[in-house]
Amino acid sequence: MTDTQSAGVRKSLLPALAQMSGVQTLPDLFERRIVLTPNGEAYRQFDEASGQWRSFTWRQMGDLVARWRRALMAQGLQAGDRVAILVPNGVDHVCMDLAALSLGMVPVPLHSVNNPGSIAYILQDSGSAVLLLDTLDLWQAIAATGESLPALQKVVVTSSSLPADAPALLAPLPVWLAAGDTPVAQAAGVRPPVIHPDALAAIVYTSGTTGHPKGVMLSHGNVVSNLMAVLEGFDVKPNDVLLSFLPLSHTFERTVGYYLPIAAGACVAYARSVALLQEDLHIVKPTVLVSVPRIYERIYAKVREAAHNSGALSLALIHAVERVGWNLFTAAQQKRSAGVLDRLAWLVLEPLVARKVRDIFGGRLRVAVAGGAPLGDNVARFFLGVGIHVLQGYGMTETSPIVCYNTPDDNDPASVGKALPGVKVRLGENDELMVQGPNVMLGYWNREADTKRVLTDDRWLHTGDQARINDEGRIYITGRIKDIIVTSTGEKISPSDLELAIMADSLFSQVLVVGEQRPFLSILAVIDEKTFQREAPQAGIDVNAPDALTSEATLNWALARITHRVRNFPHYATPKKVWLTREPWTIDAGLMTPTLKLKRPALEKRFAADIEQLYVRRA
Repeated sequence: MTDTQSAGVRKSLLPALAQMSGVQTLPDLFERRIVLTPNGEAYRQFDEASGQWRSFTWRQMGDLVARWRRALMAQGLQAGDRVAILVPNGVDHVCMDLAALSLGMVPVPLHSVNNPGSIAYILQDSGSAVLLLDTLDLWQAIAATGESLPALQKVVVTSSSLPADAPALLAPLPVWLAAGDTPVAQAAGVRPPVIHPDALAAIVYTSGTTGHPKGVMLSHGNVVSNLMAVLEGFDVKPNDVLLSFLPLSHTFERTVGYYLPIAAGACVAYARSVALLQEDLHIVKPTVLVSVPRIYERIYAKVREAAHNSGALSLALIHAVERVGWNLFTAAQQKRSAGVLDRLAWLVLEPLVARKVRDIFGGRLRVAVAGGAPLGDNVARFFLGVGIHVLQGYGMTETSPIVCYNTPDDNDPASVGKALPGVKVRLGENDELMVQGPNVMLGYWNREADTKRVLTDDRWLHTGDQARINDEGRIYITGRIKDIIVTSTGEKISPSDLELAIMADSLFSQVLVVGEQRPFLSILAVIDEKTFQREAPQAGIDVNAPDALTSEATLNWALARITHRVRNFPHYATPKKVWLTREPWTIDAGLMTPTLKLKRPALEKRFAADIEQLYVRRA
């Protein structure tokens, strides 16, 4: 983006930024929004009792948050006390979060798909005084771990009636809220305390792909500075509707899908579940979608599968819309006119193919944000080609979380964009990306040694990711330092790069590269059953045979497909063996994080015998 174009973006967004001028804390942000647009739609969620979607205005949310605040005060909590939140995305989560923040307390967002042991550890480590959760069964599973939780004073249950003999520690949500409706509590809650920007706004625990998760301490200033910097290039409008389904325990969703809409006055609709996401997209018709790459990859795979099943003509149209749409996209990015033939072809392809793909997302989607992991080039090119602005960026929990991102007017899908205003980046040893700025965390909760390992004295953060930065300041993530596999021959390979390349083949739904201190690389992969059933017979494979996934013919066929996908990598990065399974690697099994990242150590431990067998066979 040129200086002129950058100035134009800032000018067009000036009213939104001006509305939040002077805001330094998240309670300030919320109160300012109520004053500006009290009757605007703030949230929309499905009400199970009535079977209808229910909307909440900003004024209504202000009243609700005030009631939750009074209940917290009636609990006798003080500023700095931790409040753990373990409920699905929705108004209850927002109310507890904002109520706690307005009293100077510290939310600790959790995710119910974490195993009870991990949840209990976080409750103990954070010293949470209150826990909000949605079912009694979940609490019983946490309690059954035997973890000592001496700081925990109250467990508030939102969706379960409690038995008569329930311990005093437990309280149904209506009863807990009613305790704050007394005249004394109401009088005490009139004047919330003044919150300092350096005060803690959350302790967000990392996914824990290795070992115990660490609590990242984020201040109000960290989060608000990130919001304001994002608003300079990401045009969120008051009439935008976001569909929220990523867990609010993840900083990416908290900042972009929760606090950013408050700043812009946009509406957030809460999806009923991931299983109903496709239906909710059609009902809500979002204009902005915040997601991890896996969702886009699944939709892309379904579109191609449907085209393949419909015949050669449908497949040819998909290829044509990818090619022509990409040409039009690159022409627009380069501020030049597209070719005449491409423009003419688009007159046919747009209503015939591109519009139908956009209709999968509800038909109104103008911006699709992808974060948390790299998005495959083929997937990005496809959605950009059909007219959906897929924007990739980069960040981490420790940076509140956004470091850099692409914008609709300056979008290179091979990169993660340019650093936000006020955020500095540089390359350290081994090309490690280093970050400094007001969005960088205060440190890790109760882990001074870990904090010193990642934060220099002048507060440059070690990200652990390798990168390159071009002359324009555009950042390209090239690997993960800690994830580098070193073979017994001394070769170094980034497994994530290989896994991403292999995942471009529809046969593989999940992929893990192994080979640390081994003579060569091998692949563990979960197959896509539909692709296997459709394409394996063409290779002479009996898909119904008991040894369908272990036969030499199947393994050689799968390995050939893998070899084709990694043909542009160095020869030593070409896998020599493959192991296949039909059983997906899931969060419930402890093999993925809540943000759908593979837990590499857990997978290697679970399938240690199978991995060993790959190398025994070679010997």
